[in-house]
Amino acid sequence: MPQRSRRTADQSAPTTSTQASPPSIQTHRIAPAEVFRGEGAWRKAVPRIAALCRRPLLLGRGEGTAPLRQQLAHDLQRAGLDLRHERLHWDCCETDLQRLSAGLNASSGPPAVDAVIACGGGKVLDAGKLLAERHGLSCITVPSSAATCAGWTALANLYSPEGAFLQDVELRRCPELLVFDHALVRTAPPRTLASGIADALAKWYEASVSSGGSSDGLIQQAVQMARVLRDQLLLDAETALADPSSEAWVRVAEACALSAGLIGGLGGARCRTVAAHAVHNGLTQLAASHGALHGEKVGFGILVQLRLEQVLGQNQLAAQARRQLLPLFERLGLPRTLNDLGLGQATLQELQQACAFACAPDSDLHHLPFAVGCADLLAALVSTCSGERRPV
Repeated sequence: MPQRSRRTADQSAPTTSTQASPPSIQTHRIAPAEVFRGEGAWRKAVPRIAALCRRPLLLGRGEGTAPLRQQLAHDLQRAGLDLRHERLHWDCCETDLQRLSAGLNASSGPPAVDAVIACGGGKVLDAGKLLAERHGLSCITVPSSAATCAGWTALANLYSPEGAFLQDVELRRCPELLVFDHALVRTAPPRTLASGIADALAKWYEASVSSGGSSDGLIQQAVQMARVLRDQLLLDAETALADPSSEAWVRVAEACALSAGLIGGLGGARCRTVAAHAVHNGLTQLAASHGALHGEKVGFGILVQLRLEQVLGQNQLAAQARRQLLPLFERLGLPRTLNDLGLGQATLQELQQACAFACAPDSDLHHLPFAVGCADLLAALVSTCSGERRPV
C-alpha cells in the first residue's frame, strides 16, 4: 500500500481551483487626522491649529463669507500666527491654483507659508486641499456650510474658469484637521443645507447600484452606512430645515458634511458615484446651470438615474423610490425638473452637449448595470416627474 504523503506545519496547502485568489491591495484615505465638531468648535481648534503651523495661508472666495474669514483671521492672529490672505477668483480652477502656486514659489529663504486653511464652500475647500498637496503643506478645512462633504475627503474636483466640470483628482491624504463649527455653519443660507441633503442622499442611490453586490466586506459596510444615512436624512431633513436650533439640524448637517465623507473614505474607489454625479458633471457644461448649487444638480441627477433604472433596467423599485423623493424634494425646495435648474429654455443642442459629456467613455454613468446612450439620458432628463401622483 503506497504511503500517504505528509505535509508539515510550515508547508502551505496545495492551491485548488476552489480557493479564492488573493485579494488585490487597496488603499483607503478614510478620514481627516483630527475633527473638531460642535458648537464653538472653531474656538477650541485654534490652539491645535497654532500647534500645527505658524505661517498659514487663509484661503476663501465669496463676499458672503468675508466677515467669517475676518473673524477667523482675528482669532488666528491673536494666537500669534503670521497669517497670509488669498482669495480665489473662480471655482476650484487650475488658473487660480497656478497663480497661488507661483506666489508661494516666488519667495526665497524659508517657505512663505506652512499650512493652508481653507474656509468656504466645497470648491474653496477642494482648492485648499489641492494647493496644500502640491506644496507639501498641512491642510485645515473650515466648512462654511453643510452643502458638501468636501471638508472631509481626499478628493477634489477641478473646474474651468467658466465653471464647467473637468475632472476629479484623488489626493494622497485627507486634511490634517477639519473644523465643523455648528455656530458658523448655521449662518449659511438654508438652501445650502437642502443642497447638502441631496448630495448626501446620492451616496445610497449610487453606491447601492455600483457596489451593492460587492463581496468586499468593507465596501458592503460602507454601502449599508449609506443606507442608514439616507434613512436619517429622510427622517430629519424637513425638521432640520424648519428649525436650525433643533437636534435634527445637528444630525442632518453632520450627516451631510461628515458622515457622507466617511462613507466615501471607507468605501474607497470601488464605492463609486454613478449617474447622479455624472448628470451633475454634464449639466455644468451649460452656463445656464451655474446658478444651481452642486447638490441641487446632483439631486436632480438622482431622479434622472432612477428614471434610467426604471426604463432601461426595468426596475420598478426605482420608480417607487423616485416617486418617494419627488414630494420630498418639492418640500425642501430642491429642483425636480430642468426648468427648476434654470434650464427650461435650453436648446436641444445644449442638452445633447450635456448628455455627451455625461456619457463620455470614462464617465461614472457607465457603472450602471446596463448600457446608456445619449438619447436614453436625454429622455430621462426631460421625464424626471413622469408618473408623479399629485394630491387632488
